[in-house]
Parts: sequence; C-alpha cells; structure tokens
Amino acid sequence: MAVSTPRPAHRRWGLVLLVAAGGAVGSTARYALSSAVGPSDGWPVATTVENVVGAFALGLLLEALLRRGPEDAWARRVRLGLGTGVLGGFTTYSTLALETERLLTAGRPGLAAAYALVSVAAGAVAALAGITVAARRARAGAEDAR
Repeated sequence: MAVSTPRPAHRRWGLVLLVAAGGAVGSTARYALSSAVGPSDGWPVATTVENVVGAFALGLLLEALLRRGPEDAWARRVRLGLGTGVLGGFTTYSTLALETERLLTAGRPGLAAAYALVSVAAGAVAALAGITVAARRARAGAEDAR
C-alpha cells in the first residue's frame, strides 16, 4: 500500500497565490520608494534602503518564526506570504547588480565597488540585527511568562 506524502509548497495553488499576492505588495512598495527617492551623488539610495530594510525585516521574521517551534500551517503561510512574497518583492539584489554595472559603464568604478560592498555588508548586518532583535524579544517574552 502506497503512503501518500503531502504535496510540496510549490505545487499548492493557495500557497503560490499567497506568494504572488505578497510579491505584488512588496514590488509595489519598492516601486513607490524608488519613485520617491532618487540617487544621491550617483549612489542609488532607494535600492540601498530597500535591501537593508528588507534584510532586517527578513531576519526578524524568520528568527521569530523559528523561535515558535516546528513550522505549522500558519507559520508556513506567514513565511511564504511575508518572507518570500512581500520581502522578496521589496528587496532587489538584481537591481543592485544592474546599478553596479551602470556605475561601472559610466566610468565610476570606485563608486560601483563601494555601492556593491556597502550594500552586501549592510544587508548582512541588517539581517543579523533583525535576528538579534527577534531573539531578544523571544527571551524577554519567555521571562515575562515565568
């Protein structure tokens, strides 16, 4: 007798639509921010802000979900809708690559290198900060419960 296994998330239409809806929200927010904030002395400020804020929020979200325990259906929907959808649509490392290439093509190799390095480093630090905040909040909540 065959044992049925649950379908993977990418084959569940409800989860796929949740990611798509979240992506639409995140991409719209990124478009609005990019339209409102222009570059400063050639530095793509909007993309930097989007990637750093998104990295912080993703670190915060995933750590908070992880500290809840094993992933249940609600946590999976939150992770896919907010993490993969909204924050995946909000952050844009492909635009970082394109803007870095454009800075290089424009004859600004120092700015291109600084932009790429600062963006990646700041994103990593922001993600770590989000993880740290979520961990501290979880510990404080556990202490309050005692």
